[in-house]
Amino acid sequence: MKKTIIALSFLGTVFTYAQEKTNNPVKEKQIEGVTLTKTKKAVEQKADRTIFDFSEQPQLNNGNVLEGIKKLPGLVSTDIAGMMYQGKMLEVYLNGRPLNITSNELNSFLEGMPANSVDRIEVITQPGAEFPATSGGAIMNIITNKNANKYLTATYSGNYSFTNYDKFRSRTSNSVNLNARNKIFGWQLNIGQNYRESMLNGKQDELLTSNTDRFGRGYFAKSGLTFDLGQDRLLLNYDIYHNNNDNYTLSDGNGQEKNLIPNTDPQQYTYRDFNFDASDAAHTLTTRQEAVATYQKRFTDKAQKLDFQFGYTKSDSKFAQDNIFRDVTYSDSGSQPRISLGNLLNNKSDMRIANFKVDYSQPINLLDGGKVSLGGLYEHQKFDTESKGITNLDYTRQTTSTYLEFQAKLKKFDFILGTRAENYDISGITRYYDKNDMLIEADLIPFNKFKLFPNASVQYNLMNQVYVAANYNKKINLPSISALNPNNVTFQGPNTQVTGNPNLQPTIFDNYELKISAFDYAFIGYSVSSAKNQVAQIIRKDGKNLFNEQINISDMRIHNFNVGLPVPFMIFSKSLSEIMKFNFNPDKINFMYLYAGYQKHEIDNLNNKGFWIFNIMTQIILPKDIKLTANYSYLTPKAGYFYFTAEKPFNNSFDLTVTKKFMDNRLTVSVFANDIFNGQVMQVRSNPPTGESVYIRSKYDTRNFGLSINYKIPTKNKLAKEDASILNQTKKEETGGVMQQGQ
Repeated sequence: MKKTIIALSFLGTVFTYAQEKTNNPVKEKQIEGVTLTKTKKAVEQKADRTIFDFSEQPQLNNGNVLEGIKKLPGLVSTDIAGMMYQGKMLEVYLNGRPLNITSNELNSFLEGMPANSVDRIEVITQPGAEFPATSGGAIMNIITNKNANKYLTATYSGNYSFTNYDKFRSRTSNSVNLNARNKIFGWQLNIGQNYRESMLNGKQDELLTSNTDRFGRGYFAKSGLTFDLGQDRLLLNYDIYHNNNDNYTLSDGNGQEKNLIPNTDPQQYTYRDFNFDASDAAHTLTTRQEAVATYQKRFTDKAQKLDFQFGYTKSDSKFAQDNIFRDVTYSDSGSQPRISLGNLLNNKSDMRIANFKVDYSQPINLLDGGKVSLGGLYEHQKFDTESKGITNLDYTRQTTSTYLEFQAKLKKFDFILGTRAENYDISGITRYYDKNDMLIEADLIPFNKFKLFPNASVQYNLMNQVYVAANYNKKINLPSISALNPNNVTFQGPNTQVTGNPNLQPTIFDNYELKISAFDYAFIGYSVSSAKNQVAQIIRKDGKNLFNEQINISDMRIHNFNVGLPVPFMIFSKSLSEIMKFNFNPDKINFMYLYAGYQKHEIDNLNNKGFWIFNIMTQIILPKDIKLTANYSYLTPKAGYFYFTAEKPFNNSFDLTVTKKFMDNRLTVSVFANDIFNGQVMQVRSNPPTGESVYIRSKYDTRNFGLSINYKIPTKNKLAKEDASILNQTKKEETGGVMQQGQ
């Protein structure tokens, strides 16, 4: 044990020593003519973000994107309250642009994306002035970029898995990535499909028990063209994502309904109790299309850049629920003949977003060196929803913003100081039925404001790759369109009402963070987010009826402490002198990565207890270069998560993946087992500010087994030069500067 402690205490010296050896210029000259390949890191800690590589980690890319995301250390994902990373609410981006969806619709979208189509995920915990102030607490940017070669290349990825609970269910995904370039332009095309069968069992008190068979079919195509115009470059992208899902639900429970009193005023009624058994079918059809044109102006000074970008997004969704049959027994009149109610819900939505942005940066003489960045954004969003032919939400948002940010270096200190100015003009109308079943039209609460959003960071470099950083930023989070949507887009039973809230107000965040990071993998940090008008979901009970709604929390604070530490197994078998000679690369050795985080939600008039998040990832290199990866995640129960108390842990999963590469690393084969002990379940009790508490339990068929393959067809010329990615590249290329952004 003493030996272990001593070795850990010198771990920083080992990393530094290995880095110095790698960067020795004399060594580089001695190996001229040898092709060097940059090894991707499984996890990278940057000053403002954490980067998780998906492309080289089979335990993350063997299912759909949602399954992979839930395995990331420090991330909490629930069906009831969305996603958080290290205590910060996440705004989800795809290739640098916000998805503008949350909750159930976001989960369905991510389930429809194969994880092997993702290159990496960046969690930007400290978005600077360059990012829209609407990024809220943090950004999760899902990047699906690939590289293009001078000659036609192709990569095939396939995945098959199955579950076997009450019956056998299969899941498959296939994708092909094509890359090529000629004398005039380069092009890329990535197409894929997936089919998934799954199960969902749910229970809400004694009022509703349901069992759902889910069938999902997803298709996507991503295309890109690049034209080199001297030093400049023009990028054209078009992406389309399509999901077609069917859910078949058997449910039973009890409730209350209005019973009109005969021969009286229609407003006079009593309530009567009933029990029911029902069968329903729900159909969801969503299509998301994005077109982006980017012109990148380059100068003699490579650190000077000017980018112009125009983007247009169109997303439409259709949701319908049909009742196949319903058996009802009333307490006062006994069993009734079986009925079929036909179409219960028929809802549509249409979202259109157009934006134009300009970004410019150049180095400046400031202290020991620096950089200035500035730019602007204009965005117009239109969102309409319809229910059975009635437009019940007409929402318009116009945002105009500009930013200015300075970066500077002084000896061992790095500084960032910036601000973003944004002007919002939000308006619209909503239509709804009141208690008397009268159709009411009302204006939304307008939001017309100009606000400044400052950000500041200071970083002290203790030694090579070891730094202490303090950060502050003010952000705003506009309610997502799915939270505003007054239509129900989930299963509705005889005694349930699921609605959005078109009058939700934006959330203002003040984010503070202090963090010590070493060698990309090891870190310790504390952060607090203070939020005004935080959007939250509540589930309440009124008699025998269930209500699922969205509200604003006037004030809340989220505290988060987290620590991550890699433990190489060589410390148990080698002497310190041997370790000092080793060219340390955590991605190629046996090691264990430990993560622990503590999170507490402070909400007025609610006594929430904090919870711990634990994640252990172990990598073992077996004979024949077979890699075994084990991942265990656990979140302590009896803790408060917004307006819910977890009676069982949100996370309780043990996963295994075995991977082997063949044919000179062109073929990768993985065999995996997820949630081996079937411990993943959501069981909570709601704590609504009004109404009665509700017991909620949901169980997916998370235990699954499968096979994943990835085959890269070799290039015609192995020395062919690679181009930068052209599939949805929206982030400025960063060269030089003070604090490098993750790419």
